[in-house]
Amino acid sequence: MYLATTGRRDAPPTPSGVRRRVPATVLALGTVSLVTDVSSEMVTAVLPLYLVLGLGLTPLQFGFLDGLFNGATALVRLIGGHAADRGGRHKRIAGIGYALSACSRLGLLLAGGATGLIAASLAADRLGKGIRTAPRDALITLESPPEDLGRAFGVHRAMDTTGALLGPLAAFALLWATADAYDAVFVVSFCVGLLGVLLLAVLVPGGARTTTAPPTRAPLRPSAAPRPSAASRPSAVLLRPLAPLRLPAVRRVALATALLGAATIGDAFLYLLLQHRTGLDATWFPFLPLGAAAGYLLLAVPAGRLADRVGRRRPFLYGHGALLLAMALLLAPLPDALLVGGVLALLGIFYAATDGVLMALTGPLLPAGRRAGGLAVVQTAQALAKVAAATGFGAAWTFWGPSTALLLACAGLLAALCCAARLLPAEPPHGRTTP
Repeated sequence: MYLATTGRRDAPPTPSGVRRRVPATVLALGTVSLVTDVSSEMVTAVLPLYLVLGLGLTPLQFGFLDGLFNGATALVRLIGGHAADRGGRHKRIAGIGYALSACSRLGLLLAGGATGLIAASLAADRLGKGIRTAPRDALITLESPPEDLGRAFGVHRAMDTTGALLGPLAAFALLWATADAYDAVFVVSFCVGLLGVLLLAVLVPGGARTTTAPPTRAPLRPSAAPRPSAASRPSAVLLRPLAPLRLPAVRRVALATALLGAATIGDAFLYLLLQHRTGLDATWFPFLPLGAAAGYLLLAVPAGRLADRVGRRRPFLYGHGALLLAMALLLAPLPDALLVGGVLALLGIFYAATDGVLMALTGPLLPAGRRAGGLAVVQTAQALAKVAAATGFGAAWTFWGPSTALLLACAGLLAALCCAARLLPAEPPHGRTTP
């Protein structure tokens, strides 16, 4: 039996002043994400340290690989979102993505020390994430009241981040108990990933029924030969996933998101910069993501509620302002403890105010039948921009040093914030979505 069988989008509005419950589908998806993130973070917690300090990659090489892994999801995001909208197959497409990520752990187990196979397995994990993200987020927007989307995404992201916290801790505990047997980590990660797929199948209802009946066509005359329509041409088929960009508001959100993404250095680079500035011992490096994740976990729901109350544009922009401040702190002559604490706290604020809030901002701008595809377009614009940002920052660090690279990144993010503030569209009134 499914945990939830009806969508909140059809429910009557709740009277003002009455506290609304988080939809059961959101809680179910949050549980799936929590379990899946435990599996994923068990094997990725030490990736930046392993590549840069273990294998000796330069920051330029690491920036290219980090951007490649994030950018590898771009095309599959579009395909996954478009496929989910066709027939309302959100759950099925998301399940494929979760299963692919789980199976990638077997690739790590079989890879041994082969760097190429390890990279392929990590890429498979990212592809699985790219496939599932838009259909999953579309389900959240379709099953939640529009006026509570910020809170719904905040609850989901908080549960997701709980998994991100537990994953590294589970991996370190397992390594300690098995005397650094990495194969054991990969096996346990695979089993936990399969559990996430099973929970999706059992707890989450099928995708939203958002399809409409196909338009009727006049019968062809006996002597008339069918002509290929413009929509059936190969170029038109390839561009179908980009159809949500025809909506002006979605175009503006995608452009603003791309500009901000192109000026956003990855959190992995922030951790490496902290290690570079403070001389942090390699033993403590894997705990840096846990500090940022803890801040995200504590602030995700309050940030979502604030976004529902004051509008989602301002928290989204303020969140990028927190990232700008974190980057600026790395240039300031601060004590090591204050520097580490400040950067991690601001990074947690950045994710809490931007990740789910962006989806809550975009969702109501899209018709229900294009919800997954539209969210995928915005996510893809952000992912592709971050590829350029990671590669560019890595190149600047390699050729000019970390301080110059940070100054350039700060200037770029400040300029992107000014542009995004003018580009982001006004939000529809709470309780209304695009039909």
